[in-house]
Amino acid sequence: MSWKYVGYVMASKNRKAILSKLEDPATPTILAKSINLNLANVSRTLTELGNKELIVCLTPSQRVGRIYSLTKKGKEVLVMIKKMEHQ
Repeated sequence: MSWKYVGYVMASKNRKAILSKLEDPATPTILAKSINLNLANVSRTLTELGNKELIVCLTPSQRVGRIYSLTKKGKEVLVMIKKMEHQ
């Protein structure tokens, strides 16, 4: 796992919040409500995290109600962030 991904996520409160919430799979609407962000920002951040292979869409063929989850790399990044924050 590369530290560049940890830095990438930590550089944005939205990326960090969404990655943390995806410990359990969720839809963009659920994420938006739980972290008090508008849906457009959530969708853009999901795309960014997906491009870095930190998250994956579990239901890619659906247009509405897509479900997202962490990848192995995403879980590793989240563990490192939590360790850094609890020192």
